[in-house]
Amino acid sequence: MTDKIRCNWCKGDALYEKYHDEEWGVPVYEDHTIFEFLILETFQAGLSWITILRKRENFRKAFDHFDYKKMAKYDETKIQELMLDAGIIRNQLKIRAAVSNAVAFMAVQSEFGSFSNYIWGFVDHKPKVNSLRVVANIQATTPISDALSKDLKKRGFKFVGSTVVYAHMQATGMVDDHIDDCWKKTRQD
Repeated sequence: MTDKIRCNWCKGDALYEKYHDEEWGVPVYEDHTIFEFLILETFQAGLSWITILRKRENFRKAFDHFDYKKMAKYDETKIQELMLDAGIIRNQLKIRAAVSNAVAFMAVQSEFGSFSNYIWGFVDHKPKVNSLRVVANIQATTPISDALSKDLKKRGFKFVGSTVVYAHMQATGMVDDHIDDCWKKTRQD
């Protein structure tokens, strides 16, 4: 049996390959899942994604399964509790940003009916499929991620620079950056 052709960045690590095969680049329209990815991406800033994936279940437990309504109400006691949780990234600024991002997330939901309506509007509500022969050609930012990052910051979000935003767009399938030979690549006929 031949192995599937995958993007090089995930090869050799079972967790990474599972994430690549089952999640990365799959369009996500459900607000709760979009929020989870957004928070995980903000914690990833400056770190490798595999570090976050290995701690994902710890993050889910620590942050009430990314229930943004609960997270928006976290008080100083909860923030200090999170600072002591060795299972997550204990960066105080990122933890505080997760709380304020939950508040901002709900404000966007209120304005647009859902966060999904808002964020998918930046790509005309359909995935943008890029043609890429090698992983090295994947961009870190695009004009769309620049615009989305700027708008998120204007709305009070933190740790949402263009690189973080573009990674979020890739993770949630707003863009398909699988290499052309990858078995997960969206085929356009």
